[in-house]
Amino acid sequence: MSNFAQLEQFLVKVFPVLNGITKDEPVTIDELKNLHQVLVDEAVVSFIYERVFQQIGKTVRYTTVPQFWSHFTPSKPTQSATNPAVVAGDNTRFFEFQDAVNELYTQYAFFRRQLKRLEIVCPASGIPVFTKKKPNEVMHFCDSFRNELLAQRPVHFNDLVSEFYQIAFRVFAFTYGESEAEYIDVPETNQCVACGVATPSCQCQMIANAFGSTNKHLWQMGLLNPIAGYAIDALAMERIDVKVSETKENHSESHLDPLEQWLNTVLLQWITRIYNQGSLEVQPEQKLVQDIIKEFKQKLRLHLFESYANAIMEQFFQIIINFPLTQPAVDDLKVCLVNIKLNKCFVTTIRQMLQKRLLHPGVDTSDILTGYVAALKTLGHFDPSNVLLRSITKPIKDYLRGRPETVRCVVTSLTGDGASDLAEELAKSESSKPKETNDMPEDTDWESWNPEPANVATAVQRALIAGKEVDIIAMVVEIYGSKEIFVNEYRNLLAERLLSLVDFCPEREMKNLELLKLRFGESMLHSCEVMLKDIADSKRINDHIVGEEGGFSEDIPFKLSALIVSSQFWPTFKKETMDLPPAIQKVFDKYTKSYEAYKANRTLQWTPLNGKVCITIENDGKVQEMQVTPAQAAIAIHFSEQSQWELDLLAQKMNMPPIVLRKRLVFWQSHGLIREAQENLFVLVDKSDESAKLADQLLSQQDNMCEEEEVESAMESASDQREEELQVFWSYIEAMLTNLDSLPLDRIHQMLKMFASQVDFTQDELKNILQKKVREHKLVYAGGVYQLPKS
Repeated sequence: MSNFAQLEQFLVKVFPVLNGITKDEPVTIDELKNLHQVLVDEAVVSFIYERVFQQIGKTVRYTTVPQFWSHFTPSKPTQSATNPAVVAGDNTRFFEFQDAVNELYTQYAFFRRQLKRLEIVCPASGIPVFTKKKPNEVMHFCDSFRNELLAQRPVHFNDLVSEFYQIAFRVFAFTYGESEAEYIDVPETNQCVACGVATPSCQCQMIANAFGSTNKHLWQMGLLNPIAGYAIDALAMERIDVKVSETKENHSESHLDPLEQWLNTVLLQWITRIYNQGSLEVQPEQKLVQDIIKEFKQKLRLHLFESYANAIMEQFFQIIINFPLTQPAVDDLKVCLVNIKLNKCFVTTIRQMLQKRLLHPGVDTSDILTGYVAALKTLGHFDPSNVLLRSITKPIKDYLRGRPETVRCVVTSLTGDGASDLAEELAKSESSKPKETNDMPEDTDWESWNPEPANVATAVQRALIAGKEVDIIAMVVEIYGSKEIFVNEYRNLLAERLLSLVDFCPEREMKNLELLKLRFGESMLHSCEVMLKDIADSKRINDHIVGEEGGFSEDIPFKLSALIVSSQFWPTFKKETMDLPPAIQKVFDKYTKSYEAYKANRTLQWTPLNGKVCITIENDGKVQEMQVTPAQAAIAIHFSEQSQWELDLLAQKMNMPPIVLRKRLVFWQSHGLIREAQENLFVLVDKSDESAKLADQLLSQQDNMCEEEEVESAMESASDQREEELQVFWSYIEAMLTNLDSLPLDRIHQMLKMFASQVDFTQDELKNILQKKVREHKLVYAGGVYQLPKS
């Protein structure tokens, strides 16, 4: 055998990679040194150096890497970590990944040993500078090895990696005592709930050992993050989302601390074991591992806050409705938003949610108002500064302003019979009366005064320090911008309630009035005080007139009790007329004379449409007592005197428009006592008449409309009164536009305020008046200005 053949044989023994073999035989240091001397003598050191390096790269590229990725064939779709029932008991894919990594690590270690031998056989001192590519062969190889491996990654490689870490986390979670309900999916009692294998053949310890060794090998090759980083991230994020989803529908307790504790004690411990070779204790010198764990903790903590915040925001409408029972969830959301800076997203999301759930024609105004008040309470606790609150609730406030019955709903909720949020807020005024003086405290530091902050964080801090709470009633009053319209509507509502009183016991109204005086001031509610005083005075006057001294009770067919009001303090009554039957009018006149005798120089002007009448109806042998309005009672009297009436004749008799009379006849039609025999001809029902029986059958199919008359208000609404009050400005507006030709809205508003400073009105109210005149063709609006039409 020639020397060259012997040399070649020895080279292949020391560097089997030259023949594409990735398994080496043991050699001694002396043999490596002898080979070095031979290569020096033959002057082929540089040649052998380049040959070995090239062959290692070629073997890695065309053999090692394809062989490794061949294990990652596409698998059938598997369940995610949230439902790993598919993989429970079938851990084949787990061990496939372990075998692939072990095989790769074996070849990686082989190449590293080859490089160590190369350092002895071909030392750096014997290699020319232009030949040696890197100052460190091992570092150069490691970089090249990773690049070749990652460059050939198949599309589906992450499937096997994800399954490996899902199974490993499952075993870890149960091994260390975390009871995750979604993992308990093995019904057989003889199977391990962690690995899914029969208990005698439990693979938990084997999986734990394989998991540790696999991560260690990937870490040593520098491939842990490139190959498994995405799967670990995705699994961790998914586990957080699953854990957060368990908190849904349970907003009465805080979940943030338990979630953070779970994150630190379970998820981060699992990740620490991955990157710290199975140990939970990271040594001080392991800076890289410390940095990786710190980065993971920060990233997962932020994802936890974001996921939990989104889960709360998705159900925030239910949280608002059930507040304050859901206060813990609101507090948790506050902490989350502080950490992840999602205030803008929160405002947009909640505003759209409230608009979708509340602001459409299918929702009653009272329900919208209830939702609005609940939102004010919830968001007021969430943001004491009111910065976010005003932004979120502005669309609701604008929508409520456009509904005509909003004011009535607000006032009814404030002072109604049933319990409501607004009534509770009004009751709080009794213990927290606002100061009516403008005097500032003596210790006010004017030099340190600052305007209200625009920054949310600063505003919240300042509000918390000051102990500021949201004034719910003030926010509701802001819907219309002024207190007057609410006070006027309350005056109307109070008048209707007082008119409906029969026993003259207005104690509840007096309590409501005292609470409202604390809120709106005594001056604005002075008229209401007079109204209540009229009730007490009326009781005293009635007792005198109908008593023995008054002489009124002699020769009268029925009892009469009058409510005597001071017209200048009561709301405007609807301008409707009705002539009472002569027998009734006679009693009214006698009462007036008794009053004039009791109160010198005073008289009474009756409003016959207001009040209640107790009557007894006898029909077909049945006697029934009813409480009706004066108009309904007058109709009954006329039909008792005459069994049929033409609509026009009865309207003339009662001095009432026919269209209004027809509406009031519906009440008795609904009770089956009157029917329309022909068009505009109403007759008293005779039960023996066949047509009457047919009418009764038809009557049972009609809607009950008797409530319509009773709920009809005797007063003009506050909005109607306000509109009439502001109509007096029309003459001023006409004069302005005659002299100045055209003016914008704000200029007209400024000039009117100069002429009518005693009347407080907003620019929106003026705009409504002007737009109404435009619709009536009394004004022209073009180019942002108003002008009179050209004649």
